Amino acid sequence: MKDKIKNLGKQVVTFFKDRPGIITFLSYILVAAAASMVTMALMLPSVTAPYASGQNKLMALEQLIDERYIDEVDMSKLEDMAANAMISSLGDRWSFYIPKSEMESYEEQKNNAYVGIGVTIIQPQDVPGLQVTQVTPGGSAEEAGILAGDVVVGVDGQSIVDMSLDAVSNLIKGEEGTQVVLTVLREGTEMNITVTRRQIKTPVAVATLLENNIGLIQIKNFNTNCASETVAAIKKLQEQGAQKLIFDVRFNGGGYANEMVTLLDYLLPEGDLFKTVDYTGKESVEKSDASYLNMPMAVLVNGSSYSAAEFFAAALDEYDAAIVVGEQTSGKGYFQVTYALPDGSAVALSIGKYFTPQGKSLEGVGLTPEYVVPVDDKTAAGIYAGTIKPMDDPQILKAIEALTSK
Repeated sequence: MKDKIKNLGKQVVTFFKDRPGIITFLSYILVAAAASMVTMALMLPSVTAPYASGQNKLMALEQLIDERYIDEVDMSKLEDMAANAMISSLGDRWSFYIPKSEMESYEEQKNNAYVGIGVTIIQPQDVPGLQVTQVTPGGSAEEAGILAGDVVVGVDGQSIVDMSLDAVSNLIKGEEGTQVVLTVLREGTEMNITVTRRQIKTPVAVATLLENNIGLIQIKNFNTNCASETVAAIKKLQEQGAQKLIFDVRFNGGGYANEMVTLLDYLLPEGDLFKTVDYTGKESVEKSDASYLNMPMAVLVNGSSYSAAEFFAAALDEYDAAIVVGEQTSGKGYFQVTYALPDGSAVALSIGKYFTPQGKSLEGVGLTPEYVVPVDDKTAAGIYAGTIKPMDDPQILKAIEALTSK
C-alpha cells in the first residue's frame, strides 16, 4: 500500500511539473480561499450584545440596529418593513399591514368620502396626459366645468405628460379648501381650469335604466352607505318603470358585512343570510325577515369580485333569487378586523371565517356563475374604467338575455 501511494505521488508531481500553469492557478485558488476565510472571520465576530432583560428577539434586534449599526437608520421604515414581513409570514393573502402614511387614504376608502376634486382619470395608451372618464355629480370639478373626455396635461403649471397615474393623483390631492389649476385639452383646445379641493362623497350605487324596463345598478363596494344608496337606487329605477334588475359587483372589493347583510335582508325572504365563525370558535348567523323584493334579478361577477361582493352574489344564487352571470369570483372566505397600532399604523388581520346561507365556504374556490361569459383584457379594462356602454358589454347583454327569457 505504501508503495502504491509513493507511486501515485510521483505521478502527480510529474503531472504538475509538465504543466507549470496549473501550479500557478492552484496557488491563486489557495490564496483566495485563505483570504475568504480571513474575511469571513472578520465579518462574523462572536459578541454578546447588551440587551435589556425580558426583551424578545425582535425588540433586541431593533435595539441592536438602533445602537450599533454604522450608518443612519430610518427606524420608522425599519418598523414598517418588519411589521409587513410579520403579516406576510402568515401566508394569508387577506391579512395586510397599513403604514401610518397610508391610513388617511385607507379610511377615506372605507368611508366612501375623500378630499379631492371629484374626477376619475385613466392613462390611455395613445393619448398624452390623463383622460377624465367620470366627473362626480355635485363635486367641485363639475362645478368648475371639467367634463368627461377632457385630457389633463398639466397640474399647477407643471406638465404631467409621461408621469404615472399615482404621481399625478398625488399632485391633484391636497388640503380641503385649497385650489389646484388643471391644464386640460378639450377638442384640441388647451385651457386652464381652477378647482377647489373639498370633501367628495363617492357614489356607491349608480343606477341606469336600460331598454326593456331593465334596471342596472353598479355597486362599487360594500363600505359606508352601500345599503342605503342601493335601496334608493332600486326605488328610483322602479319609479322609472324598471321591472327587472341587474346588480353589477364586478371589480367590487367587498367591504363591511353589515352593509351586505342589510341589503340582502331587503332583497331576500326570511332565512339565514350569512354565517361566521371567529378565532374563539364563536358562531354567528345573520337572518332576513319575511319581507323581500319580488323582482326578477341578475348579478354580474368576475375575478375581481371579492369578499362581500361574492357572498352577496352567492346568497342571491342560493335563494334562487338571481341569475349569476360573468366569471369565477376570487374565492375569499376569511374576514378581517382592522386593529390600530400605537404609532398610527394598523393591521387588517383575518380573525374568522364566513359562510354562505347554505354553510358553504368560498375560500380558494369562489363562485361559479350560472352563465360563464369570459371577456378579453381590453374589454375588462374598459368595463373597469367605465368606458364601455352597457349595451356594448357582453356580460350585461347575457344578463339581459337570461332575464328576458326567464
